[in-house]
Amino acid sequence: MKIILLTIGKTDLNYFSEGIKEYEKRLAHYIPFEIQIISDIKNTKKLTTEQQKEKEGELILKNIQNGDYVVLLDEKGKDFTSTQFASYIEKKSHVVSKRLIFIIGGPYGFSPNVYDKANEKITLSKMTFSHQMVRLIFVEQLYRAMTILNNEPYHHE
Repeated sequence: MKIILLTIGKTDLNYFSEGIKEYEKRLAHYIPFEIQIISDIKNTKKLTTEQQKEKEGELILKNIQNGDYVVLLDEKGKDFTSTQFASYIEKKSHVVSKRLIFIIGGPYGFSPNVYDKANEKITLSKMTFSHQMVRLIFVEQLYRAMTILNNEPYHHE
């Protein structure tokens, strides 16, 4: 199984980029992992919120293949503790044969078509974070899950 984090727009702030790169490097020891970045949509000021979500949704759907298991990072999704998330990843590794894709939507969320394509939704927090921050939090939690599953001392209870 390969895990992919699919996001819209690049990470502009160096301190987030450096943190993300560090956890990507650490994750390579445990599992195939990749971040796929969809370019920001241009001229969004001329679009309604719904039009922007639709355009982003079309780009997201182009990056999903048959057989992918799609998980939206969504504020209304299921929440986990870090240990529960590790267990979730372990279970998915037994049932997802190809790619487990986690998707961070644009600033207004996901289009109905993306919701329809998703297998499930999870949330990282009840709080709202910037999309760049969510990327860093996600890769850190994925790394934490790997260390929990391997009984390594990174995570403390």
